[in-house]
Amino acid sequence: MTSTTTLQGVGIGRGLAVGPVVRMPDPLPEPSDVASTITADAEKVRAAGALAATAADIRLRGEKAGGAAKDVLEAQAFMAEDPTLKDDVNARIDTGKTAERSVFEAFVQFRDLLISMGGYMGERATDLDDVSQRAVAHLQGVMAPGVPNPDHPFVLVARDLAPADTALLDLDKVLALITSDGGPTSHTAILAREKSIVAVVGTLGALSLGDGETVIVDASTGVVTVNPTDAEASATLATLAARASASDVPVGPGRLADGTAIPLLANLGAIDKLQDAVDKGAEGVGLFRTEFLFLDSNHAPTIEDQQAKYTALFAAFPGKKVVVRALDAGADKPLSFLNDEPEENPALGLRGLRALRAHESILRDQLTAIANAAAATRAEAWVMAPMVSTVEETRYFVSLAKELGLATAGVMVEVPASALLADRILADADFASIGTNDLTQYTLAADRLLGSVASFQDPWHPAVLRLVGEVGRAGAALGKPVGICGEAAADPMLAVVLVGLGATSLSMSPAALADVRAELSRFTKKQALEFAELALSANSAVEARAAVFAAATLSTTKPTESE
Repeated sequence: MTSTTTLQGVGIGRGLAVGPVVRMPDPLPEPSDVASTITADAEKVRAAGALAATAADIRLRGEKAGGAAKDVLEAQAFMAEDPTLKDDVNARIDTGKTAERSVFEAFVQFRDLLISMGGYMGERATDLDDVSQRAVAHLQGVMAPGVPNPDHPFVLVARDLAPADTALLDLDKVLALITSDGGPTSHTAILAREKSIVAVVGTLGALSLGDGETVIVDASTGVVTVNPTDAEASATLATLAARASASDVPVGPGRLADGTAIPLLANLGAIDKLQDAVDKGAEGVGLFRTEFLFLDSNHAPTIEDQQAKYTALFAAFPGKKVVVRALDAGADKPLSFLNDEPEENPALGLRGLRALRAHESILRDQLTAIANAAAATRAEAWVMAPMVSTVEETRYFVSLAKELGLATAGVMVEVPASALLADRILADADFASIGTNDLTQYTLAADRLLGSVASFQDPWHPAVLRLVGEVGRAGAALGKPVGICGEAAADPMLAVVLVGLGATSLSMSPAALADVRAELSRFTKKQALEFAELALSANSAVEARAAVFAAATLSTTKPTESE
C-alpha cells in the first residue's frame, strides 16, 4: 500500500477538498528552427493574424468570466498586441524564420526580460508563455494546451495556471487547485479567491503528483495530503458534509462571540465591483485602490475624471467608512508620467508616497478630487498614504490632506520601520492600515510574487505578527483605529489572531467576508488574545498556525467564555 505523505504550500481561503489528481498537459513543443518556404510578407501576415486572433480569444474569455478575471485577461490580450513584440517578430521573419519560430523567440526574449525585472513583472512571465503557446497553436492549426476535461470531478495540478485557464474553470468538476509556482498574490491566487476555489499555491513537490493519486487539499493550513488513509478521506468528507449542512452566518456586522464589534470591510480596485461588496455585506471599504484610474495612460487623469469615480464609490456606501489609498505607483506598477525610470530593485525604490512627493501636483489633484467627491456624498471618507516609512512622511501627507479638505488622514504600515515607529507615527496620523502582503515581503526579504520563496511569504510568521502587535498596541494606547487591509485578513483563523493583536477592523476581498464573519462569531475577545499569544510564542509560521488551530479546536469542546 502506498504510504501517506504531505506537501506544504500556501493556502488560499479556508476551503477543503478531496479527490483524484489530474495533471495539466505538457506545453506545445518548441517550434523547429527551419527556414521558411514562403515569402517574408506572407509569414508576417500569418504572424499578425495569429496574434490578433489570440488577443481576441483572450478578450472573449475575459468577457465570459467577468470580475477580476476580465481585468487580468485584458492585460494579457495587450501583451499579444504589444507593438514592440510585433516588431521583434517581423525582424526575425526578415531573417528567414517561420512565423511560428519568430513568435516563439520573440516571446522568449520578452519573458526573459520580465524575469530579470523580478517582482510583479517576473510573475507575468507565466502569462507571456500562455500567450505564446496560444499564438503558436493558432499558427500550427492545433488546440492550445489548456485545462483537461475528464468526465469526473478532479483536483487540478499544474506548475501554474494562466489567467485564461483559471478564469473559465468548470467549478462543477474542479474540486481544487494545486500549483508548484506562484504566491498568495499571484493571478492564480487572486482568481481562485474571487471564485471561492479551494487552492494551495507555491507547493513544494506538487509536480511529483501523478494522475489518479488521491489527495486531500486543505487551504486553511496549506497542506496537501497525498494518498490519505480511508479514515482521513472519510473524515474529510464528513467535514465537507457538515459545512454544507451548517447554517450560514447571516450577512451583518462582524462580531466576536461576546459581541465585540469588528467591522468587516471590502478591498476594491474598480467601481464595477461595488455592488458585489454591498451584496456580500461589506460594512464599508477598507482599501480602495486607485491605480486603475491611472494605468494604461500617458498622463494623469483630471480632477474631474477622478471625482466622478470617487463620487460613485462614496454613493454606494452612504454613512459608512470608505478608505481611499492614494496612488501606489512604482515597483510592479510603473507609470510613464510618474516613475518609469528603470531601477535595480523597484520594490525598494521610488514607489508609493515617495513617487507622489516627487510629483506633488498629481497627489494634490487626487486629494482634491477625493475631497470634492466626499463633500457631495454622505460617506465617511478616509484617505491614506502608501509605503510610509517615517514620521516626517506621515506629517507631510496628513498635513497636505487636511489642507485640501480631508478630515481623516492616515498611513499604510507596509514596512517594518513604520511598524516599529507606530507609536510616533500614530501620534500624527488619524489611523493606520496594515498591508500584510508587503509587510510580510519586507520583513522576511521574500518577493511576495516569487514562487521559489512562497514558503517565506506567510503572514502567520511570528516576526510579522509581532510587528502587527506593535501597531495594535500603539493604536490602543493612542485611541487610534488600526485596520488590516492585506490578504491576511481573508484567512479566517488568522483574522481572529489579528483581532487579538489589536486590529479594530478587517478588510478583504468580498468573497472572503462570509467565512471571516463566521469564524469571528465563534470566539471571544479573550480567546482572540490567547490565540495571538500562542502565535507570537511560536518559532515559525507553521508552528504558529498549528498551535492556534489546535487551541481553536480544543476551545470548541468547551463552553464559550465571555468577558
